[in-house]
Amino acid sequence: MPEASTTIGRCYRFESAHFLPKVPEGHRCRNLHGHNYRVEVVVRGPIDTRGFVRDFAEVDADMAPLLALVDHKLLNDVDGLSNPTAERIAHWFLDRMPDCERVRVWENADCWAEVVRTANDTTS
Repeated sequence: MPEASTTIGRCYRFESAHFLPKVPEGHRCRNLHGHNYRVEVVVRGPIDTRGFVRDFAEVDADMAPLLALVDHKLLNDVDGLSNPTAERIAHWFLDRMPDCERVRVWENADCWAEVVRTANDTTS
């Protein structure tokens, strides 16, 4: 098999409440409300001797404690998410996921934010 970069992805779901304290008075997201979030994580790399870029079970093991911190919680109370926009939530997951190239956070079926790790990004 020729050497190539391969991408895998996995989706997760959690439900949480939040409010956005930095939007103007009168903005509907300033009020407490909830979402059924979907998080997509993407890992890229060569296929290892097992035949994996990364075993999905390993990705699940990395995500489980993070999902426990946000599922059925007020996101504003989670360390690092005092202003929990979709963009900041995506960054929060990327900063805590080893070997993750990209994270996309869906607030609903129509709205998402994505963050991509850059070559000079040293977080992981």
